[in-house]
Amino acid sequence: MNPDSINKFIIRVYALIFKDRFHILISDEYMLDRKMVKFPGGGMNFGEGPADCLKREAVEEFGQEIEINDHYYTTDYYQKALFYESAQLISIYYKARFTEPVRLRISEIPFDFPNMVNGSQSFRWVDLRNNSPDMLSFPIDRLVFEMLRKDIL
Repeated sequence: MNPDSINKFIIRVYALIFKDRFHILISDEYMLDRKMVKFPGGGMNFGEGPADCLKREAVEEFGQEIEINDHYYTTDYYQKALFYESAQLISIYYKARFTEPVRLRISEIPFDFPNMVNGSQSFRWVDLRNNSPDMLSFPIDRLVFEMLRKDIL
């Protein structure tokens, strides 16, 4: 069998962290020479479960641990992976919280970092009531944002 004919899946795991009922944490990132607005999280490595992935990503991105509370959503339709040829994206979202007071820097300014270099990242709280899902870069994040809005309104 030709290895290129094997189905490839990219699995990404994200944290839905609330400051209060209406404000959720998002990440502004510059990766792959592109600006991205998304939920915090990242790619699952082989041999890792989704919860372990998210806990690892939290320590890498926030410098502090999170507690995973509930599974919220897993992609239930076909979504072609944006950055990989012939791959399907599966995204998993968990409601989570910080286990200690927030230590990471949170800004009110989008892309609040000095230079647009790959790997740059900043965080901010956004209000689900008065922001559009279109502010997010990726289709599944937009869907989840809208689901969260419906849950609180």
